[in-house]
Amino acid sequence: MLTRRDWLAASASSLSPLTGTQKQTPRRRAKQPNFLFLIADDHAAYVMGADGDRQAVTPHLDQLAAQGARFAAHYCNSPVCTPSRQSFFTGQMPSTVGVTRLPTPLNPDKPTLAKQFKQAGYRTAVIGKMHFNRRASPGLHGFDYLITERELAADWNKNVRPRPIPQEIRTKPAWRPFRDPARIWLNADKLPYPRYEQDMKAAYQVRLAEQFLEENRQTPFALWVSFHEPHSPFDFPVELRSKFDPKTFHPPRVGPEDGWQIPKIFRDLTEEDKQGILAAYYTSVFYLDQNLGRLLEKLRRLNLEENTLVVYTADHGYDLGHHGRFEKHCGWDPALRVPVIWRYPGKIRPGVIHDLTEHLDLAPTVVDLLDLEPLPIQHGRSLRPYFENRKIQPRPYIFSQYLENEEAYVRTHRWKLIYGSGKRARGDGYETDHPTPGRYVRLYDLQADPDEFTNVAERFPGLVAELEQILLDRFRSTHPEADQEPPNSDREAILDWYLRPRDV
Repeated sequence: MLTRRDWLAASASSLSPLTGTQKQTPRRRAKQPNFLFLIADDHAAYVMGADGDRQAVTPHLDQLAAQGARFAAHYCNSPVCTPSRQSFFTGQMPSTVGVTRLPTPLNPDKPTLAKQFKQAGYRTAVIGKMHFNRRASPGLHGFDYLITERELAADWNKNVRPRPIPQEIRTKPAWRPFRDPARIWLNADKLPYPRYEQDMKAAYQVRLAEQFLEENRQTPFALWVSFHEPHSPFDFPVELRSKFDPKTFHPPRVGPEDGWQIPKIFRDLTEEDKQGILAAYYTSVFYLDQNLGRLLEKLRRLNLEENTLVVYTADHGYDLGHHGRFEKHCGWDPALRVPVIWRYPGKIRPGVIHDLTEHLDLAPTVVDLLDLEPLPIQHGRSLRPYFENRKIQPRPYIFSQYLENEEAYVRTHRWKLIYGSGKRARGDGYETDHPTPGRYVRLYDLQADPDEFTNVAERFPGLVAELEQILLDRFRSTHPEADQEPPNSDREAILDWYLRPRDV
């Protein structure tokens, strides 16, 4: 466990690790509200009791949703971890901030939400998975204290001595995605992680977060707690190994046009495998919910609940057999729709909002609610009017991009356009029968076809052109190289140009 001395050493350095210049201590305003940002990895919005899923067991998230505002039609701006996280952390589109692929590190010079809190006098900290893709050090991206995924794993292994698990209890092997068969690294046997609950990494993470709350309850704080769950292999402790019966799950059917699009690595999964994967995922979501409940209870016991803005979300959604997939990395709705809950007693009117919103709206909303300086670039908009029952023009569409596969998506309440250049052999491991199929345009009528099974693009060429123009306009208004757009090209050729990843 970290001591008070550790906290002070991490946050009291007189020199900025980024510039080497003397830090200026910001003036703190009286009675500043606190901020607690809770993040899950791969938590699909539909796997939550509050969203209507009768098999999901998420009592703490359901209670949080009842106490706050839940956005039921909220979408990520990229269906992969690193681009999505760095996008809502900076308030910019992934292609603008320069992070569109999984391994890309965020440039330390970029503006971030944590820097806005630091400027306003907050003690800033992050505990958990952030995909910064660089070694953590005090001051990085605006955090006084960082214990991100690498440091968390090292601390946990050093400080927690696990109790032995009886030999008769089967536990999962080491996670080796793409090297082992998919049924193994997707935990089709629904095996627990080889630890009791108190010895789990997530439990250790919660203890660190609880300590931070205790140490800083008299100081305005902005704390990010980012969990690995329910990311594959869907971890949960041995105590939960019997929580769900795989036979009660019914994997989604595969659509008539899905054949060649199903990644090869999933082709061998049996119906029984899929049931086990679903049960493992739901168990991991239940375990996530337990840990969220512990943190929220700690906040209450410290009498911090009334003066803390709590936001819960995930980086993106997840396909659980939809279109034959068990992943994100695509434009189907289960991979794009994200849970988002806001709670701030007395400031946020509880309820459910069904208007379309984007992850890019998170940062503008936080700075607006907590009276921080706006980020220098904000591609989203504040959702505050929803919380105060004020009029707001609903967003007509959401926009998302997955440049690893040179794809972009636009979704209205009724229509979904999936556009891909088909020119890039993707490097994410999800190869299909046609790695470079050439340009493809798919249009789905979500009103008549909510599962996105039937491409109607040829029937509605005018609507396709209109939605393609929305994609193009969004790129033109946000892309840092828009002034270099190739001249004298048609709309789709220009879209192909924008879809190329340009990460440094």
